[in-house]
Amino acid sequence: MADLAQQDVSGAHTGETRRDFLILTATAIGAVGVAATIWPFIASLNPARDTLALATTEVDLAPVQLGQRLTVAWRGKPVFIDHRTPQEIKAAEDVNISDLRDPQADSARVKKPEWLVIVGVCTHLGCIPLGQKTGDDRGPYGGWFCPCHGSIYDTSGRIRQGPAPANLVVPPYEFTADTTIKIG
Repeated sequence: MADLAQQDVSGAHTGETRRDFLILTATAIGAVGVAATIWPFIASLNPARDTLALATTEVDLAPVQLGQRLTVAWRGKPVFIDHRTPQEIKAAEDVNISDLRDPQADSARVKKPEWLVIVGVCTHLGCIPLGQKTGDDRGPYGGWFCPCHGSIYDTSGRIRQGPAPANLVVPPYEFTADTTIKIG
């Protein structure tokens, strides 16, 4: 009888060890299966390759003449680059900032006074303002005019008239050379 009790105790002890091993193995395999199932969903939340390709845009400004405006695409949005004349710079700097709806000095909107870089999307309802092409209506301030609801921006992209609540957005950019910028 003593031998029988010893076998049960040793058999039970051996059975618990196998059971623990099987539970741990099944749990590990289940966790790997769940991770393998969920991974494609998690990976689909990452930006697409075409979006990542547009995350930064480099622009050569050398061919842009004084007074000329250029439009480039960045993150699917138009970015207006204006090679401003001395008269446009002076007009932007001479504005009384306290008279503006969205007060911002011209010097806070540019890295070099002769180059203005702004996102060309009206801050009212997302229309594309006119003013990039020769002959476009630029409004009384010489900047941009949004034909959708009549918002008028000055030569610094600041809202001067109309329903737009804010200035045209200045995207993150830096000069990588004297005539090259990197947007984004």
